[in-house]
Amino acid sequence: MFVAETDFPLAPAITRALARAVELGDTGYTPPNPGVREAFVGFAERKWDWRIDPSHVFWTADVMVGVVEILRRVIAPGDRVVVMPPVYPPFYDTVVEAGGVVERVPLRFDGAGWDIDIEAVGRALAAGARAVLLCNPQNPTGTTHSAAALAALADMAERFGAAVVSDEIHAPLTYSRGGFTPFLTASASARRVGYAVTSASKTFNLAGLKCAVMIGGGEAQAHLLRSLPSEVEWRTGLFGALANVAAFAPESQGWLDGLLAALEINRSLLADLLAEHLPAARYLPPQAGYLAWVDVSAYGWGDDPARRILKEAKVALHHGPLFGSEGIGHVRINFGCAPDVLRDAVQRLGALAASS
Repeated sequence: MFVAETDFPLAPAITRALARAVELGDTGYTPPNPGVREAFVGFAERKWDWRIDPSHVFWTADVMVGVVEILRRVIAPGDRVVVMPPVYPPFYDTVVEAGGVVERVPLRFDGAGWDIDIEAVGRALAAGARAVLLCNPQNPTGTTHSAAALAALADMAERFGAAVVSDEIHAPLTYSRGGFTPFLTASASARRVGYAVTSASKTFNLAGLKCAVMIGGGEAQAHLLRSLPSEVEWRTGLFGALANVAAFAPESQGWLDGLLAALEINRSLLADLLAEHLPAARYLPPQAGYLAWVDVSAYGWGDDPARRILKEAKVALHHGPLFGSEGIGHVRINFGCAPDVLRDAVQRLGALAASS
């Protein structure tokens, strides 16, 4: 329940595509056009009514590779990049790898949800930050940022001549009431300042098969992506490309609908289990994804409760402080598993709380 992958079988279309490649002995290099562009363009239009210019779509090995390569070209060494914690831990390392300096602008939390602190982002950009690294849907909170918030962020970035790079890997896992808005659809200014990077890997459980999609909002952004070294695309794994094409195909939509239904049940089950066994924990069900951000600070398990939980309850959860200081006293729980596994895990946490 630590790592961000699910316990469910692969979509049949993916299994067939990979098995066919093995049967044919097609395990060599990725072709110049593996079909990823066309597959994602079709998926985005069906899923979000997002009509993408195919010439603005490119591919690479994974989302963080894409983020690094884009950041390297929109900032100069030593430039600051806005990151909004609590956030996916590799964001911090990615900024450094790209030659930048992390500028922390925490999300605002009002007790009912998280939101972008637009004014604080504006102050960071006014002080010289050159880019914003956005997580939408957000990891670990599961927040889907509103269209209004994304448009305001884009306006602020354009005002100060900054770029926005949006990691949207959890987007297909948005629940019916989540309302995901792709950043590049939020406004005209979003398209003028923005890049999106995504993949089928989190939704379809393909993290080991390397492939991601990069999208430029406007022609200037597409030109930048087009100018990346050819090795950026050549790093894409053949099986990753085959799996992403199959995942984004219409025939995988039924599997995705079933996955979301199962996850929605687990999302509610987790709320019930926490209320029963850890009533002092604070948990807001995510609007997207299978990751739950849970505040267990009331139990006195230290700044990094996952350490004590692993040692004494034998449940492996992600470490809250790795997401930023805002994660002190928190854990991240993956509920993309069988309900019985989830029940056992939370019951163990309850037993630990009772014995503390």
